[in-house]
Parts: sequence; C-alpha cells; structure tokens
Amino acid sequence: MADHEPGKMDITEQEKTFALFLKTINIVGVVVVLILIFMALVNS
Repeated sequence: MADHEPGKMDITEQEKTFALFLKTINIVGVVVVLILIFMALVNS
C-alpha cells in the first residue's frame, strides 16, 4: 500500500460534483421562491 501524501490526491471529480450540487441547490431555491410567490398571488 502506498504512503499517503497530503495534498497529492486528485480531487477534480469531487470538485465537479460539489459544483453541480451547489448549482442544483441554487436552482431548487429559486424554484421554491417562485412557487411561494405564485401561491401568494393566487391566494389573494
């Protein structure tokens, strides 16, 4: 088994996954806000 060297691991896939996660969270947040605004306008 190879010795672990801090800072040498390739984390490009993790960075891509995290960026996609953040983008998804932002889109979901906008959709939720739009749904709440729509519900407030329809209910008035």
